[in-house]
Amino acid sequence: MKFVCANADEGDSGTYADRMLMEGDPFLLIEGMTIAAHAVGAAEGYIYIRSEYPDATATMRSAIEIAYAHGWLGQGILGSDLSFDLFIRVGAGAYICGEETSMLESLEGKRAVVRAKPPLPAIEGLFAKPTIVNNVLTLAAVPTIMANGPEAYQELGTGRSRGTQVFQLAGNIARGGIVETAFGISLGELVNGFGGGTRSGRPIHAVQVGGPLGAYLPTSRFDLPMDYEAFTEAKAMVGHGGVVVFDDTVNMAHQARFAMEFCAEESCGKCTPCRVGATRGVEVIDRIIGAGDRDEHAGNLALLENLCEVMTDGSLCAMGGLTPMPVLSAIEHFPDAFEPAARTETAS
Repeated sequence: MKFVCANADEGDSGTYADRMLMEGDPFLLIEGMTIAAHAVGAAEGYIYIRSEYPDATATMRSAIEIAYAHGWLGQGILGSDLSFDLFIRVGAGAYICGEETSMLESLEGKRAVVRAKPPLPAIEGLFAKPTIVNNVLTLAAVPTIMANGPEAYQELGTGRSRGTQVFQLAGNIARGGIVETAFGISLGELVNGFGGGTRSGRPIHAVQVGGPLGAYLPTSRFDLPMDYEAFTEAKAMVGHGGVVVFDDTVNMAHQARFAMEFCAEESCGKCTPCRVGATRGVEVIDRIIGAGDRDEHAGNLALLENLCEVMTDGSLCAMGGLTPMPVLSAIEHFPDAFEPAARTETAS
């Protein structure tokens, strides 16, 4: 027995591409998963949808019923030797299930906890059987690639980042929405060209790309091309393509604190660097924000950077490993937000 799983637990802030696709064209995902099943010899598939997506869940269930009725799923699909059954499973709202092994634990009816790797899911995944896990957009791209040929897809994009990416514009932005375009478009073109700047009309101060664990980037980096290699070099990540915009009223120290607080809240608790590190990180940032003494401030900043290094290198999965990214990017690009509070000296 082999399995194909689609991870539709779309929990990143400012992302909604999976929901839009499942609600708008559910058969694209069904076809992509069926092709994947044929490629690897899988007999069953599961779509793991977050509980906050009731409309997407209902639409996918209805589409699966239609697919069975027309012979697109089940035994002997369209008269072939392929048999593939597809099921929906609804998550319980745990952000950590965006990580593939936590999702597999949840599918098995267990508490969502990250598994140690190896073994990889492709060797020992769902119910200890070989399993491929992909996100919704990857599987939904398969029918188009098959129809037009890989060369047509390869012509899009830049460098090693080929094809298209679905970027989602959200936050304080005039025209929020989805932009599907080839890799290589600049961050500035997305935010200003497609998004129209801020909704408030105030200047853009920061943009977070890649969800709550993505880096905060200033407008000086708006020339950055939207591709995996360029973002990695800039100590950032494209992630699921979420782009959240902030105007100049944002407090970047508080945003850094939010990243640590988010990790502390959503950690599965299995590894110490993530479970304990995020909690200590919140405490250290609180001391930095409230510090009035420059020596104390410098010591806390050094402590925070050391803590981030431990979390990056020691965490079991990307939850704890990526939490330092927004924190360190905020410190690097917006250092003024972390300056010690001004104190009034009283002459004696």
